[in-house]
Amino acid sequence: MGIFIHIKNFLEYCEIAQNKSNKTLENYHHYLERFKKFLNKDMDPKSLTLQKIQNYRLYLNRLSDKNSAQMGVKTQNYHLIALRAFLKYLAKNDIPSLAPEKIELAKIPERTVEVLVREELERLFNSARNGEKNSRRDTAILEMLYSTGLRVSELANLNRDQVDLRRREFMVRGKGRKPRIVFLSGRAADAINEYLKTRDDNFKPLFVNNLQVSIADDEKKRLTTVSIENIVRKYALHAGIIKKVTPHTLRHSYATEMLQNGADIRSVQAMLGHSSITTTQIYTHVTDQKLKEVHDRFHR
Repeated sequence: MGIFIHIKNFLEYCEIAQNKSNKTLENYHHYLERFKKFLNKDMDPKSLTLQKIQNYRLYLNRLSDKNSAQMGVKTQNYHLIALRAFLKYLAKNDIPSLAPEKIELAKIPERTVEVLVREELERLFNSARNGEKNSRRDTAILEMLYSTGLRVSELANLNRDQVDLRRREFMVRGKGRKPRIVFLSGRAADAINEYLKTRDDNFKPLFVNNLQVSIADDEKKRLTTVSIENIVRKYALHAGIIKKVTPHTLRHSYATEMLQNGADIRSVQAMLGHSSITTTQIYTHVTDQKLKEVHDRFHR
């Protein structure tokens, strides 16, 4: 049995046995299709060598799009991560092939994150409060993003009956459909409550658009992730914030402020829904920099 059929079986395994998200399945399919294209013809998994992988890495590094832009190192690594997951599947099923741990990822520059300071956050919130149409909805969106650290997709998928405003907590399913408890600040809960008072409909989504649709078309009323991104960007511009501000910027700001105020990194990891603490550790670099600024300002 050749690699091509094993890739097909691997993708079915991810879908059924591992219950991977649609996005993960889509990415795995895309990256492994590219690997198949590189191989050009089917081959026995036993024939896969480190040299073949090295040639694949060169192939990825030299790929360019229609604008002659080369593939970034991070994207190249995504291809290798999908390939390693496939090789782990082969090993688990006692199918002889290259050991997945022999494929090393390329080193990439240390990631940095953009965050908003308190003064910028207040300008952003005030910009939404002073808006006209949809002011209460948009204020609730901004307050909720910052209060919870939700990903934009998690926010977009929320339903009204899911959020307990009295207890100020609710459950979401994040990446990999893993459940976690999310907590709301009193300020965010008040903003959501004020927004819901303006609603006289029975639509399920917590945040809805202005499209005129029937009560049966719940999903057509749900704000999309793109719409939410545009809302955040609009008020950041109105507030005169020159940084690039996205829903994820508010997530970064949430995590950073938690750590700066003394929260332990394991708790922040759980609240963000990170599978690995390595992902959360990026915020320690931001907080370390803030500590250095405090030291430089006050130490003589």
